[in-house]
Amino acid sequence: MARIVDLTEAHCDALLRFFTDLPEGDRTFIREDVTDPDVVRGWAAGSPDVRRWVALDDDGQVTGYAAVLRLPGWSDHVGEVRLVVAPAARGSGLGRELARHAVVQGLGWGLAKLVVEVVAEQGAALALFTGLGFTGEALLVDHIRDRNGELRDLMVLAHHVQDTWAGMSTVGLPEALGEPS
Repeated sequence: MARIVDLTEAHCDALLRFFTDLPEGDRTFIREDVTDPDVVRGWAAGSPDVRRWVALDDDGQVTGYAAVLRLPGWSDHVGEVRLVVAPAARGSGLGRELARHAVVQGLGWGLAKLVVEVVAEQGAALALFTGLGFTGEALLVDHIRDRNGELRDLMVLAHHVQDTWAGMSTVGLPEALGEPS
């Protein structure tokens, strides 16, 4: 399985290759221009309100990316999860491992709730996040436009991490998983 590490400047070139190699359709649903070196370098420079990780294979190539962005102001107890997995690594469990890492890190960061936005047609992504305890919170009809001009529905899923992990901690599950309680 891939190694998940904090994103640093040393990963910028590999992360740019990762994003550039994604099919155009995958990049459609990423807000930022992830093929812009300045964007990726800015991410590596860090921000107090964002945590970012990359999954590296044995050759040091990026096979996945995850981030948790703390929302501002009155929603600063909420983090938005972002997740991208290389097509060749999909179905291998890497997405689940990255998403789980983001949830655990969000909890350690003191967040009480995590949200993720998923295009309604992305069944595998919906299954991945619901399998980790995320539940539907909103369906935004015709909310995004893809690069072909087609309107798509967007689902917002939420995970109340404090509630879930408090129950897990009671039975010792975080320790069994090798995570901090």
